[in-house]
Amino acid sequence: MSLPLTNLQAVIVDLDGTMVDTLGDFEAALNRTLAELELPPVSRALVERTVGKGSEHLILSVLEHQLALPEVSAYGRVCTGRAEVLFEPAWRSYQRHYLAINGAFSEVYPGVLDGLQQLRDAGLPLACLTNKPLDFARPLLKAKGLDGFFAHVFGGDSFERKKPDPLPLLKTCEALGTLPAQTLMLGDSQNDGLAARAAGCPVVLVTYGYNHGQPIRAVDADGFVDSLVQLDLAATRR
Repeated sequence: MSLPLTNLQAVIVDLDGTMVDTLGDFEAALNRTLAELELPPVSRALVERTVGKGSEHLILSVLEHQLALPEVSAYGRVCTGRAEVLFEPAWRSYQRHYLAINGAFSEVYPGVLDGLQQLRDAGLPLACLTNKPLDFARPLLKAKGLDGFFAHVFGGDSFERKKPDPLPLLKTCEALGTLPAQTLMLGDSQNDGLAARAAGCPVVLVTYGYNHGQPIRAVDADGFVDSLVQLDLAATRR
């Protein structure tokens, strides 16, 4: 069913889990990093549960999980603060590997290109706002042919705080020159929902993304869509 949207001035769109399925990229970069640290490979299920709150959170969560595995702790490799000690070399390794494979193991979700085109045809300026580092986000958008849709691209390191804090949304609205109440947040997780509610933005969530293993429809949102083409802009007015 289409979702009518009215009185919009602009749309802010999340990246991972909303426009591009990037679990394969995360998995590949993390496992190359873990191999350098002589730690076991991470499971795809763990990546899906932990992705979405920024690369720093992802790496630290994965380190803590892998260090607690029986086959690792049995060799006495776990000590207090071990994950924090390994974080810096892990972060450097992860950055190198992620930039090398960025986009190689990811795919644009069905309906995304058509959905973005519909938004642009409606005269709505678009901004991409992600918790992914900006140096990762821009090349990925370009590699997938999505960069031309966005007037602005902001990453998890563009502002002092990340989603679910409302600051990134408020700053993005400032860049767009739009009111939060008339700027739609389009995302895939509770990070997007919480940030939008706190910022005063309407929010629509896709049902196919990453929400830390929790049901997406349990998140407070104004609507849910199975594809970006389900956004009904017939009643939209700038």
